[in-house]
Amino acid sequence: MKFDILADQKVIDTTSKALKARGYEVLVVPDKAAALAKIKTLIPQGASLMNGASVTLEQIGFVDYLKAGVHGWNNLHEAVLKEKDPEKQKQLRRQAVVSDYYLGSVHALTQTGEFLIASNSGSQLPHVVFTSSNLIFVVGTQKIVPDLDMAMKRLKEYVVPLEDKHMKALYGMGTNLSKILIFNSESPFTKRTIHLILVKEKLGI
Repeated sequence: MKFDILADQKVIDTTSKALKARGYEVLVVPDKAAALAKIKTLIPQGASLMNGASVTLEQIGFVDYLKAGVHGWNNLHEAVLKEKDPEKQKQLRRQAVVSDYYLGSVHALTQTGEFLIASNSGSQLPHVVFTSSNLIFVVGTQKIVPDLDMAMKRLKEYVVPLEDKHMKALYGMGTNLSKILIFNSESPFTKRTIHLILVKEKLGI
């Protein structure tokens, strides 16, 4: 299976239905501009937010929009990056895990409604697993695969090698597949809201 081919409408419909059955909010948009526009409507003024390092968020213009500072949100990521003292920055990162919103992407999404998120450090995983009340994932539909076995294959054989190359080009050091999160469902007990914005455009790796 090629992992960089956009899903067709039938696959998108099947995946959307499966995600909705698991309790997620699903939005299908045609392109990155529409994805950014949708995000702007989902996050209220004054909300605190944190975002993971994401090629997808960069590509849709979210990172630049966030840096421009005209959004009216409490950008916790900016506060973390501004702090140059390593120990203080670590404390800010810990405090930021209780953000109202967390934004990122996934590495693979199955037609049956599960998705994978991998991490080297694991710093974004607390948000995803529990601490942020609202999650927004922006996903290019080339990341859709039939099942979990193929999702793991996509991650290990496609995503990690490309991410390793990307990291070496940027920072001179590669990545490591340290932690893998399989998101199967969200307990209604948590009362969290999870949005997946499926974009009919190649985004991310």
